[in-house]
Amino acid sequence: MLLPGTQMHIVTFIFVSIEIVIFFYLVIYKLARPDDKTASLNIFLISFLIIYNVTGGLLPDPNLPGSQFLQLAIAYFTGFITPCYFPYYVYQAFGLEKMKFHAYKGVYLFLILPYFIFIIALAVSNNLDTTKNFLVLPVPYALWVIYSLIRAIKYKYQNEFSTHESKEELMVLFLSISSWIGLPFIDYFNLGQTVEAPITNVGFLLLLGLQVKRNIRDLRKEHQMLIDSEMQLLNWNTTLQKEVDKRTKELEKINEQKTNTFINLAHETKTPLTLINNYLEEYINKNGNSKELSVVKKNIEKLSNDIVNFFDLERFNKGIPIYNHDQVSNFSEILKDNLVLYKEYSKKRNIELKDTVENNIFIKADPVSINRIVNNIVENAIKFSSNDSAIEIQLKSHEEKIIFSVKDFGIGILSEMHKKIFEPYYQITIAKKSNQGMGLGLPIVKKVIQDLDGEIEINSNPQKERGTTITIFLIKHLLVSNQIVSLNLFSKNIVADIESLVLRETIYDTDKQTILIVEDNFSMVNYLLMKLKENYNIYTALNGNEALKKIKSLKILPDLILSDVMMDKVDGYTFAKIVSQDSRYNHIPFIFLSAKATKDDKLKGLKLGAIDFIQKPFFIHELIQKIESILTNVSKQKKTALSIAFNALSTSDNLPSKDTSCAFEQNCQFYHFTSREKEISKLICLGYKYKAIGDALFIAERTVTKHVQNIFEKVQVSNKIEMINKLEAH
Repeated sequence: MLLPGTQMHIVTFIFVSIEIVIFFYLVIYKLARPDDKTASLNIFLISFLIIYNVTGGLLPDPNLPGSQFLQLAIAYFTGFITPCYFPYYVYQAFGLEKMKFHAYKGVYLFLILPYFIFIIALAVSNNLDTTKNFLVLPVPYALWVIYSLIRAIKYKYQNEFSTHESKEELMVLFLSISSWIGLPFIDYFNLGQTVEAPITNVGFLLLLGLQVKRNIRDLRKEHQMLIDSEMQLLNWNTTLQKEVDKRTKELEKINEQKTNTFINLAHETKTPLTLINNYLEEYINKNGNSKELSVVKKNIEKLSNDIVNFFDLERFNKGIPIYNHDQVSNFSEILKDNLVLYKEYSKKRNIELKDTVENNIFIKADPVSINRIVNNIVENAIKFSSNDSAIEIQLKSHEEKIIFSVKDFGIGILSEMHKKIFEPYYQITIAKKSNQGMGLGLPIVKKVIQDLDGEIEINSNPQKERGTTITIFLIKHLLVSNQIVSLNLFSKNIVADIESLVLRETIYDTDKQTILIVEDNFSMVNYLLMKLKENYNIYTALNGNEALKKIKSLKILPDLILSDVMMDKVDGYTFAKIVSQDSRYNHIPFIFLSAKATKDDKLKGLKLGAIDFIQKPFFIHELIQKIESILTNVSKQKKTALSIAFNALSTSDNLPSKDTSCAFEQNCQFYHFTSREKEISKLICLGYKYKAIGDALFIAERTVTKHVQNIFEKVQVSNKIEMINKLEAH
């Protein structure tokens, strides 16, 4: 029974329909698993099979275009090309290495070549019945392929050839190839599509079935592996979560212990600090104040303030109340009392405090807490304001609200930092200050404001304009008759920790060695200046950037650098690295002074070329002794270098004779040369150029030039020849 209007039998059509469904399944499978090479091989196999069935079923047909010869050529070509693909398919899909010859060479010699012989014979004889005799040619080759197939499967499985999998594979491959061996006989005896279609298609469908079975098996394995992995991952997650929870609890416990230790330390420190402060106050009252005692007092008060802030913040975090807000305070009087002291300090920096304070604004709050709010906000405004600027302070009431605002024209606060400044220990590092503190002031202020059901707002955008406005909104209290207002017990030292550099650098003395101090803490700079200025030329810088500029501007290079590590802009390590990489400065000895003194910190400093790493706090007499030892060694090295230079030229004709040398010494003494001028003059007499003299004496060339000008003035000459003649004259 033929398909209406065609030469295709209904059996062939059924197989084509089944194979088209399989084709789309394989395409979908390939899209789902693009890396699966076997899926591509299967798609090509089913495609060849569909093409063979369609062409073999429809051709030849006189109703279709093309000659009968062309239609026969196409039909038989598809009948040959499909078996040609079989060796390559089994070689790739089943991993049969022994089929490689047939996959790449055998099919061309024993299938493609017989096809062309068949076509030529058909074209010459124009008799299909006669030409069919040539179809027997591929049969011996097919038997060879079967033999090779058995060997290839044995080689693949080796000792496991008798397993179910190997037997199954051999049987299916044998059936799939055997059906194509019978194709020439079917065609020769003209058995028709009813016999041909089942025989040729069943074998290849079995082959695809085997692949589908294996795909299903692999998918099940992958699915099971995925389930096992998910279960394992779930177990790991459960175990990990338990471990994380356990570790978190341990860390929380450790953190709690550390916090309690710090709180206890802060608590225990308050007592000795109180005693020290009181005894110091009594001593000053009895014996009078001094500059040294003022520095001690300010730093004790700063330390006490940091300890109190830390202690209070931890109490806030634990929910322990530290203020009695059942009291009534006069906000106006508290602010006015504090502004008296702030205005005095602001005058020293030429900062104008403009205040607008509404009288008799009351609040239900502890006066100490209001003092804390005022002090922190106003003090920060002064700290971060530049000299010769202004600060606007306003206190007013509006309906049931108190509005307290402070506006400065300082560096400003970036918008992304508005929330961070209220986080404990966070510090604004746009310009690091020595009086910066621990970063606890504003977090405590926010805690106090929250306790009072108030709000705090920040208005600052330094990218548009300078300055910051902080506004605090609190609940106004209406004073009733006979209600007691608490006294304001404010501190008289609210600006004790605001400090500046008060000592000047020393005037350069040619007979003294030079030290550059790089330190951002004003108190420390002042202290080192005071202790070292008698014996050394002292220059200062507040960070590494300033220090680099200072070195370049000095007439003479420093003999030693003392540097802190933690500084703004350019820190100590970066500064030391820059100095060590510059041939003009890398001979300068370097000492680090820092509170960072772990083993790694010291090692990093020493690797950068530092001679020593001294931990703060230190004893000044030990530091002075180290400085003297280092500079003494530097002097010895310079003298040794000069001695070597003189000895190297001892045979030179330019070297003064003994009599000339005596005259030279006498003349240097006569003209009152300094030791440095004497060294430079001697090297000039030896023929050294200014740069070579600078290298020999570890000083800059411009410094040599300056000394030479002084020598010319003292000797009253205008050039080196005249100077040499005068200095060597008897």
